[in-house]
Amino acid sequence: MPSPSVYLVVIALLMLKSPLAGESGRFQNTACEGDYPHHLQGICTDEAEAIFWSFTTELVKTDRDGKVLRKIQVANHHGDLCFRDGQIYVAVNLGKFNDPGGNADSWVYVYDAESLEELARHEVREVYHGAGGIGVREGHFFVVGGLPDGVEENYVYEYDQEFRFAKKHIIESKWTQMGIQTATWHDDAWWFGCYGSPAILLKADDQFELLGRYEFDCALGIAGVAGNRFLVARGPRTESGRYRGTLHLAEPDEKLGLIISSKR
Repeated sequence: MPSPSVYLVVIALLMLKSPLAGESGRFQNTACEGDYPHHLQGICTDEAEAIFWSFTTELVKTDRDGKVLRKIQVANHHGDLCFRDGQIYVAVNLGKFNDPGGNADSWVYVYDAESLEELARHEVREVYHGAGGIGVREGHFFVVGGLPDGVEENYVYEYDQEFRFAKKHIIESKWTQMGIQTATWHDDAWWFGCYGSPAILLKADDQFELLGRYEFDCALGIAGVAGNRFLVARGPRTESGRYRGTLHLAEPDEKLGLIISSKR
């Protein structure tokens, strides 16, 4: 008869394989099924079963393994997105990005998380240089986006749940290429992904005081999935020049901001 220690090892192995064995087990490294004409702009989850991917002109819903469940064509340019109470909120700009003259046309489009049916559109004209990303915290939405060359700070535009403008926040971040692309509130901090060579990650507190600026790439998507666990996106290209989406587990690092778990 096997010893009790053998049974304990077997139970532990089964728990590691189970998607419900703790929050971090729900989402793992994965790739979105298919390829797309435009690159990935952002990702989010429903905190349980599904992943949502914004490929600029296509909004895609997959299961945790990346299998496509729904897919719709959307206006160019759909950016980063977030989930709240069964709905998906996407930062959308129909005008110019990064224009000093403010010729953006900034919106938040709302979709049903189950069907991807469009439910509403909210104009967010305060996002002067183009809405590109969105996060949610305590029922309020925080929209980020474009930035002209040389501007030494970034802006976050806060809206209530009815998308009434509340406040413009300033992050003393120094310049980041094209502003902030992706946003998520997780582990009591804001995490913002920015383009650049190298790409930049900004970390800020609830008052948008800068906690750190790091050389880490999450400009194509970032989402918290458990305590000290994130998914960060990458956008490899196919030989034919189309785009794919992959997700990688990451964890906080004091010096680097985040680190891909498999590379630790």
